[in-house]
Amino acid sequence: MFSHRPRSWRELPLRFADFGVLHRNELSGTLTGLTRVRRFQQDDAHIFCTMEQIESEMKGCLDFLRCVYNVFGFSFQLHLSTRPEKYLGDIAVWNQAEKQLENSLNEFGEPWKLNPGDGAFYGPKIDIKIKDAIGRYHQCATIQLDFQLPIRLNLTFVGTDGDDKARPVIIHRAILGSVERMIAILTENYAGKW
Repeated sequence: MFSHRPRSWRELPLRFADFGVLHRNELSGTLTGLTRVRRFQQDDAHIFCTMEQIESEMKGCLDFLRCVYNVFGFSFQLHLSTRPEKYLGDIAVWNQAEKQLENSLNEFGEPWKLNPGDGAFYGPKIDIKIKDAIGRYHQCATIQLDFQLPIRLNLTFVGTDGDDKARPVIIHRAILGSVERMIAILTENYAGKW
């Protein structure tokens, strides 16, 4: 969708979102009720932006997260997951991205924890966990930076300097995460009294 026509820096950030069906080949022993399933719905969003726009877009994602979780009455934990041992890309880009995520979290104002080495191979991420009625934590939301997919898909835009080979960064964002998991947690939380 991004590359169906030439793009300009003036169009960024460009945001796409959908509720799609996903499949994961989870091991049968790990499947539990609605909290871990093989087929699920997810509120996926993909934001194409410049490196300079990462902090403001992350702030927007975090504000949206707080708004949605406040409606449900959930408190949440934030975890900054940084560069794993086996990563792709330039270490300077990783360092810059991790610093931007850290700045975004600090500006957001909620407490957060560092989760060293638990980022995806393609970029750092913020994992969000909510607590259910019996005190278990579930990861539902995630906000991930992706530097590798734009390279792999040869995504480019015309930058402010006229360079038509500038690369976007993709932010993958899910606030509810698995809708099935969220429904299970909501049902437990409110004892089925909607």
